[in-house]
Amino acid sequence: MPEAVIVDVVRLASGKGKPGGALSETKPVELLAHVLRALVERNDLDPARVDDVIGGCVGQAGEQALNISRTALLSAGFPESVPATTVDRQCGSSQQAAHFAAQGVIAGAYDIVIAAGVESMSRVPMGFSTAGQSPYGPSIAARYPDGLVGQGISAELITAKWKLDREALDAFAAQSHRRAAQAAADGFFGREILPIDVVDADGNRSTHAVDETVRATTTAEGLAGLKPSFYTEQYAQRFPEIGWHITPGSSSPLTDGASGALIMSDTMASTLGLKPRARFHSFSVAGDDPVFMLTAPIPATHKVLARAGLSIDDIDAYEVNEAFAPVPLAWAHEFGADPAKLNPRGGAIALGHALGSSGTRLLSTLVNHLETTGGRYGLQTMCEGAGMANATIIERI
Repeated sequence: MPEAVIVDVVRLASGKGKPGGALSETKPVELLAHVLRALVERNDLDPARVDDVIGGCVGQAGEQALNISRTALLSAGFPESVPATTVDRQCGSSQQAAHFAAQGVIAGAYDIVIAAGVESMSRVPMGFSTAGQSPYGPSIAARYPDGLVGQGISAELITAKWKLDREALDAFAAQSHRRAAQAAADGFFGREILPIDVVDADGNRSTHAVDETVRATTTAEGLAGLKPSFYTEQYAQRFPEIGWHITPGSSSPLTDGASGALIMSDTMASTLGLKPRARFHSFSVAGDDPVFMLTAPIPATHKVLARAGLSIDDIDAYEVNEAFAPVPLAWAHEFGADPAKLNPRGGAIALGHALGSSGTRLLSTLVNHLETTGGRYGLQTMCEGAGMANATIIERI
C-alpha cells in the first residue's frame, strides 16, 4: 500500500471572530481560496493534478453554504476539472478531512489531495445554520429526557468530574497564551502562517500575519477576576455538582481562520521531486456521552494508540484542542501525559478555534514542532459536538 505523506501544511493567522476582527471583512471563500492557491504555488504543483479537495466547515450556511470547498477552489483559479467536497464533523471537520484524504491515498483512490478547513465566525455566527430551529426530533427527546446541553455546560461537568479547580483552569489558560506568545516571538510560526492581504471596514489595507487572539500579558491572577460564563439557575438545580469555573479566559475565543495540507502518496512525492515532511501513521474516531460531549478524545486516543502499537510515552508532542481548559487537562490526567509535551506552542485558548479550520491548524503546528525539536511521533485529537472525537498520529520524516 502507498503511504500518505504531508508535503506542506499552512494556516492563516487567527482573526477575532467578530466584527472588526482582522479577517472579518474578507469572505470565508476567499480565506480558503488563499490557502488552496498557496499550497500549489509553494510547491510548484499543477493544480490540475489534484484529485480532490476535502474541506471542513461547521457553519455551512449563508456565505459558507453550497459546498464552500468547491467554490473556493474555483476562486483560487484551479481547473474546473478538480472536484471538492465539504464535510462536517463539528470542530474536527478539517481533521476528518485530513483522515479522508490520507485514507483515500492509502486505499489507492487518490494520488494527490488537499485537506483543508475554513470558518468565519464573524460572518457566519455559531448557531446561524439552524435558522432558529431545533435539529432534534422526538426520538432524541425520548432518549435524553432531561435534554442535551451546550458545550459550556459540558465543560463544567468535566471540570466537576475530574475535580479541577478554578486555579488550575486559569493557570492552564495563562500558560496557553504564554507559550503561544513565546513561540511567536521566537519566529516558530513563520513557516506555517500564510500572510494574507486584508481590507478593514474603513478601506485600509494591510497584511495579516500575526495571530490576533494571543494575549501575551495574560496571567492567572488576571483571569481570576472573570465571572463564570454559563451559570443559570436551571442548570445549577439540574447539576448541583458543578462549581461554575468556566470563564471567557478558560474558553477558546470566537475565531476566523483557514488552513490546509497538501497530502499525496510517497511515490507521487518522489515522482514530483517533493520532500515529504511527515506521514500519517494511525487514525481513529470515537463517540462518547453527548451530555459530557467533550470527553471523546480519551477513547479516541486509546483507540489510536492501540492501532499504532504505541504508548503515550512514545509520543513526542500532543495537540489536544483547547475548546475549554478542562478538556486537555482531563485528557492529560487520564493518560498521565507529560505536561511539557501538551500543546507546547500554546493551544486554542490563545491561538483561536476557527471550528472547521482547527484540525488542519493543529496539524500545521504539530508538524512544525516535530521538525523544530527533532521529535518523531505527534498525536492530535479534537473534541467535537454531540460527543465525538478524531485522533491522529503522524510520524516526522
